[in-house]
Amino acid sequence: MKKSVKILSVVLALVLIVGCFAACGGNGDTTPVAKVKVIDINLTEEEYAFGVDKDQTELLTQVNQFIAEIKSNGTFDAICDAYFGDGEKKGVTSAVEDASKDQLVVATNAQFEPFEYKQGDTFYGIDMEIAKLLADRLGKELVIKDMEFDAVCLSVGQHKCDIAMAGLTVNEERTEYVTFSTSYYTANQKLIVKGDDTTFDACTTAADVEAILNTYDETVKIGFQNGTTGNWYVEGDEDWGFAGFKATGVGYGSGSLAVQDLINGNLKLVVIDSDPAKFITTAINEVA
Repeated sequence: MKKSVKILSVVLALVLIVGCFAACGGNGDTTPVAKVKVIDINLTEEEYAFGVDKDQTELLTQVNQFIAEIKSNGTFDAICDAYFGDGEKKGVTSAVEDASKDQLVVATNAQFEPFEYKQGDTFYGIDMEIAKLLADRLGKELVIKDMEFDAVCLSVGQHKCDIAMAGLTVNEERTEYVTFSTSYYTANQKLIVKGDDTTFDACTTAADVEAILNTYDETVKIGFQNGTTGNWYVEGDEDWGFAGFKATGVGYGSGSLAVQDLINGNLKLVVIDSDPAKFITTAINEVA
């Protein structure tokens, strides 16, 4: 009887060990499955630029000259290295808007890391550091107005701000409100899915991804940040050259909110710009 109990105990222990290995992915891999992951395939190729008040032609000239300068002298690369490498990030503070002062008023949406985001009352990001340097070059006090992304170009078009600096993709539709500067950055759209979602793992091209997306009907929900390229990619827009998909698009105030709803099980996937996608998924996966 005692011998049987001993054998049973050994068997149970082995079962627990095997179960542990299976839960960890086998082969001794104890790395937990990420909450979310980026499908590393570029779905689009687009150019970022700054949107200048259409009535401020001199400012447009100054901005274009400044972009050319910081790209040629290494300043732009140094700023990017702070967010993509191990360079030093520099916080930027906003002055209080005052019509009696000589100010550069910048419209942004500070929920688009690494281009613009906030820590407390301090702004960080590639665009924000460029905004500070531009204001200094022009001899102006910098004012940053943080707003919903949909309102960024509109605010400039209504002459409430001088320039939009918000990871803006150059597009004909937005030229109704702003005049675009020369491009300073090339971006792409990518998918974010749950960490254990293998739907797109075999895909190697944008066409492969889109072939799967085209199989989804309106019962499938795809998230995006309102007013972004991802918005038009999912829902379709003739001006942007996107046919769209039959899946139901769900808009959010930020990419982070969309990804959180993906984790909550309310979305199949999220479409967002590649660099913010990387930053969002890294931040979420690092949270215990």
